[in-house]
Amino acid sequence: MPLSAGISFFIILLVALATFGTRVIPFLVFPRGKEIPPVVQYLGKVLTPAVIGMLVVYCLKETPVLSGSHGLPELIAVVVTAGLHVWKRNNLLSIGVGTVLYMVLVQTIF
Repeated sequence: MPLSAGISFFIILLVALATFGTRVIPFLVFPRGKEIPPVVQYLGKVLTPAVIGMLVVYCLKETPVLSGSHGLPELIAVVVTAGLHVWKRNNLLSIGVGTVLYMVLVQTIF
């Protein structure tokens, strides 16, 4: 069922407001000069690596290690992604290169 232009505009408006709200709320809750609670500081340090770790486990959970390519394209892409991230410390670069490398390996070599 196609959506009308008005409904599409309303959906885009709601998504934009939700995105803007998620960006503004931290500045309202923790204004300049107010001490950030230790639990929020702790979560800021550990949440990103924990989420990345969960994504890696989720992506690799069904890797066929006993058949086909035996997980070699996945292993190569993960090693290159991790190595590039340790070297350059750039999430976008390491994830982008790892994804492109994996796609090239799967589509052309394996």
